[in-house]
Amino acid sequence: MIQSNQENITPLQTSPLDDEEVIIEQTLRPQTLAEYIGQAGVKNNLKIIIEAAKKRGEILEHLLFYGPPGLGKTTLAFIVAKEMGGSIKVTSGPAIERAGDLASLLTNLSEGDVLFIDEIHRLNKAVEEVLYPAMEDHVLDIVLGKGPGARSIRMELPQFTLIGATTRIGMISSPLRDRFGATYRLEYYPEEDLQVIIDRNSKILKADVDQHAAKELSKRSRFTPRIANRLLKRVRDFAQVSGHDTISLQTAQKALDLLEIDALGLDKNDRRILEALINKFSGGPVGLNTLAAATGEEEDTITDIHEPFLIRLGLLAKTPKGRVATESAYKHMDITPPGETQRKLL
Repeated sequence: MIQSNQENITPLQTSPLDDEEVIIEQTLRPQTLAEYIGQAGVKNNLKIIIEAAKKRGEILEHLLFYGPPGLGKTTLAFIVAKEMGGSIKVTSGPAIERAGDLASLLTNLSEGDVLFIDEIHRLNKAVEEVLYPAMEDHVLDIVLGKGPGARSIRMELPQFTLIGATTRIGMISSPLRDRFGATYRLEYYPEEDLQVIIDRNSKILKADVDQHAAKELSKRSRFTPRIANRLLKRVRDFAQVSGHDTISLQTAQKALDLLEIDALGLDKNDRRILEALINKFSGGPVGLNTLAAATGEEEDTITDIHEPFLIRLGLLAKTPKGRVATESAYKHMDITPPGETQRKLL
C-alpha cells in the first residue's frame, strides 16, 4: 500500500506517477465542488445529496460515475470524500484480483471513509459476490477452511461509501449497478468551460496565457479537461524554451502544430484513420478489423479513443456495412469527395 502525503487521501494499488501526472493529481485538481468547473447538473445533484446526508448525520449513498475518460470522474470522487469530511482510499478493478484483496481493503476502512474503485467494470465475478453484502449491509462474509469442515463467518464493516467509475457502464452487471444509490453520467465539455479551466490552471502553473491562446487550446482539446491540461503544459514548455514570457495565439499555434494537433484537435493517428478510409477504401464502408489492419492500430484503440471523437465531429459514420468517411472528413483532409456514389453509401 502506498501512502499519499496529501491529507485524508490514501491511494491503494497505485503505480508510480511521472511528473506530469503528479501535477495533474495534486496541483490542478479542484478541491471542492465550488472550484469544480462544468458538469453543472451532476454538481447540483451532488450538492443536494451531500448536504442532505450531512444534515441527517449519515454516510453518503454509494455513487457511480460513468462517461468518457478524462472528464473528471476521479476528481469528483476526491471532492465528495473531502466534502463529507472522510478519507478516500483508491484502487481499480483490475488491481483487485481475488476476493481476499477486496476483503483486505474493506477491513482497513474507517467509519465514513470513501472507497473509490476506478474501472469498476473490470471486477471479476468472485470479487463482485463479496462486494454485494458489503455495499448493502456493511458486512463481510468469509469462508474458513475447505470441504465438509468449511464454515462461514460474518464480519461487521464500518459504514462507508463506495464510489465507482467506469467508461463502459454497459459492462457492469445489473446486480452491481442496481446497488448504487445514484448514477451520474459526465458529458463532454463545451469550449467555454474548457477555456475557464485553462485560464484557472495557467495561473496555477504560472504560465501567462492570453485569451486568444486559451481559446485556441480549448478548441483543440477534444472536449476533454485532461487533454486541455496536457496541451497547456506542452505549450508552456514550448513558450519557455522559445523565450516567450506570454503565450500568445501565434505561440500556441506553433506549439500545437509541432505536436501535430490540427485545428479540430485531431492528432496524426486520427488523420491516419481518415486517410486510410478515404485513400485505401474510397471512403468506405470498411469493417473495423480491416481498418485496424490498414492503420496498424488495435481495434479497441480505434473504438475507444478515435471513433467517438471523429463521430462527434461528424467526420466518421458507422453504418451496418462498416465505417464511412463523411463529406466533412473529405473537406477537412482537403480531398475532393467522390460525389453521388459516396452519398448513397451514407
